[in-house]
Amino acid sequence: MRGGLVSPNVLDWMSAPKILVIPGSLRTGSHNVKLAAVAAYEFAQAGVDVTRISLADFPLPIYDGDLQAKSGVPKHAINLKRMIGAHHGVLFVSPEYNASVPPLLKNAIDWVSRVQDPHEARGDVFRNRAFALAGASQSRLGAARALQALRLILTSCHANVIASQFTLAFADQAYDDMDRLKTQPDRDGLKEMARQLIDFSQRMM
Repeated sequence: MRGGLVSPNVLDWMSAPKILVIPGSLRTGSHNVKLAAVAAYEFAQAGVDVTRISLADFPLPIYDGDLQAKSGVPKHAINLKRMIGAHHGVLFVSPEYNASVPPLLKNAIDWVSRVQDPHEARGDVFRNRAFALAGASQSRLGAARALQALRLILTSCHANVIASQFTLAFADQAYDDMDRLKTQPDRDGLKEMARQLIDFSQRMM
């Protein structure tokens, strides 16, 4: 198992975790939406029950405490929180905007952090599962600064964020005609991150 994904044969006798993949972009042709699809395929190859969603299906207003006090938490925030809660591990795939996290993803996390279902403490959805980070950009840093900011946001919510993360540099040149990663180092880096998320998610089950 070292250096690669947990094989489907290994997962046969273990409870396979459920992994949720959330790209932090809605842009047509997004490098990060492509990366989220590649990551979801890696999880599926490992025998994991994987779901990939779009934040377009969970439209939310900009977080406003007065709006929350007046109208409560929007239903899409509740639905997104429950979607996260139905999985053992979550992979955020984030682009980098001005060296930080895009507003779409930050706003979704802000709203989810306000959801509190009956018989649970606020923030349990972050504490009780594993999170991983990946990101792509056309720069040589591969969204590393955005992932650093995202890690800080999630840890402030008491999330369990694994140490391994995947950054895809020069993303405009990183995919082949089938939207697969071209180079072996990139493929290996993604596999290692996926393996760690699977392992950690199993321990959180």
